[in-house]
Amino acid sequence: MPDAHNDDSALILDAIDKFLEKDVAPYVKEFESEDKYPQEIADKLADLGMYGATISAEYGGLGLDIRTYSQIVERVSAVWMSVSGLFNSHLIMAQAVERHGSEEMKREYLPKFASGEIRGGIALTEPDAGTDLQGIRTRAVKDGDDYVIDGNKMWITNSVHGEMMAVLVKTDPDAEPAHRGMSLLLVPKLAGYKASKLKKLGYKGIDTAEMEFNGVRVSQSMLIGDKEGRGLQQILSGLELGRINVAARGVGVARAALEDALAYAKERKTFGKPIAQHQAIQIKLADMATRVQAARKLVEDAAIAYDSGERCDMEAGMAKLFATEAAMENAAEAMRIHGAYGYSPEYNIERYYRDAPLLCIGEGTNELQRIIIARQLVERSS
Repeated sequence: MPDAHNDDSALILDAIDKFLEKDVAPYVKEFESEDKYPQEIADKLADLGMYGATISAEYGGLGLDIRTYSQIVERVSAVWMSVSGLFNSHLIMAQAVERHGSEEMKREYLPKFASGEIRGGIALTEPDAGTDLQGIRTRAVKDGDDYVIDGNKMWITNSVHGEMMAVLVKTDPDAEPAHRGMSLLLVPKLAGYKASKLKKLGYKGIDTAEMEFNGVRVSQSMLIGDKEGRGLQQILSGLELGRINVAARGVGVARAALEDALAYAKERKTFGKPIAQHQAIQIKLADMATRVQAARKLVEDAAIAYDSGERCDMEAGMAKLFATEAAMENAAEAMRIHGAYGYSPEYNIERYYRDAPLLCIGEGTNELQRIIIARQLVERSS
């Protein structure tokens, strides 16, 4: 695991490790097999302050640097990746408010976000619009002092059990280019949207849903920012944090796959010796370990760039691309090393194998990351 880089982060990481050992690891198989929402785990995350991890202390959060935050995410994901989703989308919502909301909105909501009194996430993707967010169709039309929202969102984390979502809408569907007509609204669950849980290959336990907005009304005061038309830019700035989070998840899954494969290879014997002594297995383990170390370094570099205030979409994209592919490759290699046992739910390998593909899709596909990286390379070399 990565070393803490200061005394404060050491204390926090130690608390996280104890929480994972006592309150998460013993229950993963139960929640996974039943695809059950881990309410007690979610509540204990509030006690640890994780819903305010990156919210500044001024508003009641921990104000953690992103380097420490990414180390937390790695540790959590190595035990059960789903738990990281409970607070990541929530913190992107909080970041949008802290960066772009009015002072009144910040004072009203950020302390409640930080304490976990209000939990939520971001609602961007739609049935026909994922990577191309400018293609969304959900509309918000002014009616007196309110916005009236109509449309559907898809694959939205925390939308069933959360109390509020930051929803990307079109306030001017005719705007050219399209992003100039897009805005971000805070929408409480009490406003009346419906969220229907979806079934997934992996990422079990956490609620991922389709959301339906049918004449949902919210006050115009719930607009994030001082005017319409800036929603896409507001949320894209938050996705840098989201991509670092997903990259850190990839490191966690890749590391867990390596550690399980190494332990099994030292115990399992064939032809009179542990398979860890067979060259074919050694090559796999060496490649797996190298991927973990390289992925962790890329995440660290992206986090340091983020903390410095630099533009880091290229660094975050590189970390997200490499670390999530490392998770995929290590999960597959761990399954091969385990043989038939890797295919059984008795071991954790099959869970890593199911969880890893999501990382290559979420927070912008890896194909999109390659485009972002290439464009930034060209721009920065000009």
